[in-house]
Amino acid sequence: MTTLLLIIAAIVAAVLIYAATKPGHFSISRSADIEAPPARIFPLVNDLADHEKWSPFAQDPKTRNVVGTPSAGPGARVDFDGSCRGSLSVTESKPDAKILMRLLMTKPMPYDNEIEFTFVPKGAVTNVTWKMSGPQPYLGKLMSVFIDCEKMCGKQFEQGLANLRKLSEQKSLQAAE
Repeated sequence: MTTLLLIIAAIVAAVLIYAATKPGHFSISRSADIEAPPARIFPLVNDLADHEKWSPFAQDPKTRNVVGTPSAGPGARVDFDGSCRGSLSVTESKPDAKILMRLLMTKPMPYDNEIEFTFVPKGAVTNVTWKMSGPQPYLGKLMSVFIDCEKMCGKQFEQGLANLRKLSEQKSLQAAE
């Protein structure tokens, strides 16, 4: 029995030490080419009231989203409460080029992250990049030993960009008709 407890203690210690060696900052990013001009895509991201149309995070039926006034541009804010609790606010908005946001989470863990969307025109296509970055406290490092946050959030970013593509390209087709 003592040997088993020593083995378990050694495994726990190894996991805790390994977690401590992980980076103190994280960054997750995904990009997609969308066949629409930045002027068609930008407003969907800049207006937090439109996020429910494309963002997997705003579409969770278990989450209550309360969009403030203004809903778009610097000062816009949405408070959310569900499996996660916190707020998302627009801190900087450069039309058709870049949007910076602040994501403050209080549940399940406190986080203060930066969200960045960039819109780079390439002919008839716009490359849209969705990036989230921030500090990774020890508890986050420990969670990342067991949960691949890059993969988990990355899939949600990919889904959101696919939804944004569908919405933006639909609008482009309608505008061309």
